[in-house]
Amino acid sequence: MQEVDIAIIGGGPAGLTAALYTSRARASTVVFDSGMTGGQIVTTEHVENYPGFPEGIAGPELGRLMLEQAQRFGAFIEAFNSIESVGLDGIDFVLKTTEDEEYRAKSLIIATGAVPKKLGVPGEAEFTGRGVSWCATCDGALFRDKVVAVIGGGDAAVEEAIFLTKFAREVHLVHRRDELRATKCIQERCFENDKIILHWSRAVAEIIGENGKVSAIRLPSTKADPDETIAVDGVFEFVGVDPKSDLVKHLVDCNEAGFIKTDHNGITTYPGIFAAGDVTDSELKQVVTAAGRGASAAFEALRYIDARLCTI
Repeated sequence: MQEVDIAIIGGGPAGLTAALYTSRARASTVVFDSGMTGGQIVTTEHVENYPGFPEGIAGPELGRLMLEQAQRFGAFIEAFNSIESVGLDGIDFVLKTTEDEEYRAKSLIIATGAVPKKLGVPGEAEFTGRGVSWCATCDGALFRDKVVAVIGGGDAAVEEAIFLTKFAREVHLVHRRDELRATKCIQERCFENDKIILHWSRAVAEIIGENGKVSAIRLPSTKADPDETIAVDGVFEFVGVDPKSDLVKHLVDCNEAGFIKTDHNGITTYPGIFAAGDVTDSELKQVVTAAGRGASAAFEALRYIDARLCTI
């Protein structure tokens, strides 16, 4: 069994920032990530609201820089190595990985983030990977000169709709309300784009397929208007996220939606466990807030370990 001071589960902006702070403080630190380190920003084409980059920066590049900075101070990165369970051994935490490894840690920082919600409508599961997607950056190029639909009205949905106009001939933006929730400056870019067609007060009832791939979507009205069916080659869903908090739900308190409850410093209800980023119940979920919360969680984890040493 390998022993570390701090184990960080999740390698997005929150986890990598936490790793930067803990390793720089000379605490032995390991970061576990089930996929490619960097979190959701590696699927974002352009980040324009992260301080220090006036012209913006590509999401994968920002993720790479964060990773390199954490590694520079000695953080050990376990990419593509998921944590299967979190157990207890006295006041220490025992982590078991998918690679049949075990780690003992004095403190945990949970930065597992969140995953996109699904619509749960007929055709969604059947045509996943055959026209249904949750990542425009990953799959947008597959729809060059085709027609796609984007479902949602928040920042992510509108930004991805704008991004898809680089490839698609036509982008249908479907929102269940009669106004978008996205930031005003993002809305302005959307309204100015001639390739985007807005469908107000519509929900997706069914994703229709033909010859094994998406061919149309059926859109009932939320205001009792007649149903509308539009022919599309692809459907991109951006209707919110679900927190990845299952690993520690047996230890920490979560809200009704499953987000981990923390104070403003990332302290959870279980001693030694801290949390940061999209997995927490904090309202604003942006790269900059994830990084800030990661720093706070790291500071508290270091204080917790120092306090443990004083009691020995």
